Amino acid sequence: MRSKRVLIPLYRDEVAPRFDLASAALVAVVTPGEEAIPTTDFLLPQPSAEGVCDLVLQKDVDVVICGAIEEEYYHYLRWKRVEVLDNVAAPARVALERFAKGALRAGDILFAKGGSDAR
Repeated sequence: MRSKRVLIPLYRDEVAPRFDLASAALVAVVTPGEEAIPTTDFLLPQPSAEGVCDLVLQKDVDVVICGAIEEEYYHYLRWKRVEVLDNVAAPARVALERFAKGALRAGDILFAKGGSDAR
């Protein structure tokens, strides 16, 4: 498997619960078999689904890991050949690490009981 560019809309350090309300995004290049995942954070001028979609296209993203996403934007990204793993609730780094291991699925909730993150 080749390296993939992944984008995660952010709310603080977590996957944003809503795609259209993210004011920042994390972009990472995930290479199978590598431990370290270098990331870059981007601030969006204002929260909007269009802004996140524009960033996806500008950064040549292969995969979007997000929380809730409107059907219109889901289908738009799929039409642009971007894989979308939606309804994910997790700290962003935990979701990214799970994705790198090939273990992240749409709908995953990766918060442990008691507030610490699941691994």
